Amino acid sequence: MFSNTEIGIDLGTANTLVYSKNKGIVLNEPSVVAIDTETKTVLAVGAEAKSMIGKTPGNIVAVRPLKDGVIADFDVTSQMLKQIMKKAGKKLGFSIRKPNVVVCTPSGSTSVERRAIHDSVKSCGAKHVHLIEEPVAAAIGADLPVDEPIANVVVDIGGGTTEVAIISFGGVVSCNSIRIGGDQLDEDIVQFVRKKYNLLIGERTAEQIKMEIGYGLVKHEELSMEVRGRDLVTGLPKTITLRSYEIQNAIKESLLHILEAIRATLEDCPPELSGDIVDQGVILTGGGALLNGIQEWLSNEIVVPVHIAPNPLESVAIGTGRSLDVIHKLQKAAK
Repeated sequence: MFSNTEIGIDLGTANTLVYSKNKGIVLNEPSVVAIDTETKTVLAVGAEAKSMIGKTPGNIVAVRPLKDGVIADFDVTSQMLKQIMKKAGKKLGFSIRKPNVVVCTPSGSTSVERRAIHDSVKSCGAKHVHLIEEPVAAAIGADLPVDEPIANVVVDIGGGTTEVAIISFGGVVSCNSIRIGGDQLDEDIVQFVRKKYNLLIGERTAEQIKMEIGYGLVKHEELSMEVRGRDLVTGLPKTITLRSYEIQNAIKESLLHILEAIRATLEDCPPELSGDIVDQGVILTGGGALLNGIQEWLSNEIVVPVHIAPNPLESVAIGTGRSLDVIHKLQKAAK
């Protein structure tokens, strides 16, 4: 019973999710670690560490060990994974001795980056580690028939990367991975507020603005939101009111890059599969799928139906866990 525990991990730039076959999503924590810089010890992981971002004394830093969907700091990622596996073990009602783990990797990651992910999961006590491409996991999690000869188009807008892939017969036919995702949109908002209002806001505030009044490039009823930050001229706290059309403009360029990646992928599609795409449409997953108006905007731009996955935030993790059943088929298709 202990040795055959199977779990799927979606090791994301913004959140790390753990999926167990029997219990579904057992853990969903931000990919943030708080470290004491003097002793190099990990003080907190996940939601507790995220609440510390931008609010810690000098000797404590809250860091994200993953950048653009890949490991930027190997040691910190290993420590974070150890804590996450420990928490997952408690949730699953026993200590996970030697689980079989499936981890997803961005389709654009290099063999070195894949090796780093493989090794850091292995060092946490996993028995076998399988790597699966993120778009394939997202497609399985969104209930698409990935092992049939039908074109399934997945657009996974995550924290660090956006992955666009056409999947057929369990393999990736054509894909594009760009290092623009939710984090880039937050950064766009920070820069815009800084330039226009001389106000410095933190990344958590930027994320809040994006979620509340961020919009895809569609017409909408204007929304406004009060934002607090530090005035760069006086150095004092200040409150301003932001409007949704301003934010739409601030994130416009990044959204157009995402659209460009979708178009480039569809252009690479074999003509036989193009007909399926017109019928099946495109599935959106990842946190970016929740941006207001993005479904309508993409549908207008690519003139193909666009659907949002049932659980866009959890699709990749669910697919990673479920892929254990089809992993052998998928690996054959990949060869």
